[in-house]
Amino acid sequence: MTNELSGLSGFHLALVGSAVTLLSTSLGALPTFFTKHVSQRTQDVLLGFSAGVMLAATCFSLLNPALRLASGGTGSKFFGGLGVAASMIAGALFLHLCNKLIPHEHFVRGREGGPPSVQLKRIWLFVLAITLHNFPEGLAVGSGAGSLDPTLAAPIMTGIALQDVPEGFVVAVALIGVQYTRAQALLVTVITGVVEALAALIGFAATSQAQSVLPWALALSGGAMLYVVVDEMIPESQRKEFAKEATAGLMLGFVLMMFLDTSLS
Repeated sequence: MTNELSGLSGFHLALVGSAVTLLSTSLGALPTFFTKHVSQRTQDVLLGFSAGVMLAATCFSLLNPALRLASGGTGSKFFGGLGVAASMIAGALFLHLCNKLIPHEHFVRGREGGPPSVQLKRIWLFVLAITLHNFPEGLAVGSGAGSLDPTLAAPIMTGIALQDVPEGFVVAVALIGVQYTRAQALLVTVITGVVEALAALIGFAATSQAQSVLPWALALSGGAMLYVVVDEMIPESQRKEFAKEATAGLMLGFVLMMFLDTSLS
């Protein structure tokens, strides 16, 4: 994939990344039109797999390059590492504040965030919850494209696409499980895919114009993604009797993404 991307300009690389995030998220929902029932075991394994991919992408595709670039930019491994750590915490805190301030609803934990006086249709609360989840992934793709380096952008793009497909499927199944139609489930996943694609363009605009912010943008996205994995994805995949299967899915996703990262970089 790196060879195919090497001839693209930075802007076209960002457009490819945006298209990949949109299509992979939407693609995940399509099998629900042909599947009448999906077991809880399958849902937990797929969610665990997505968590494993995101975890490996955070470690190998985002934080490793961020540490390398930060050390080179500051001339010090200590100060470079300190800056990356601060950016990670900032990314996690940003997402935490968004969770607190923006009204949204999780499929398991119910409604969170925002004042109780704010009333929205339930489906839009689900849209906001998934958007909060997917936004840092789009930023990661855009930041990778903003590096103008296909060897950095390709593993990030591949990892996010790899986890978006099963995640989109799980989201669509969950929406159908709370009595929404298959068409509505597909529409929601497409909307959240559009938001993720826009986030990719935002990440590209920020990093391509000022290469000095690239390591901090990668670390910020990594911190936000790590927050999502630990706060939402792992707990949700482990909540029922199929925790062992979900863990196996996570391990498979992590190992696969680690292998792809080393192969594509």
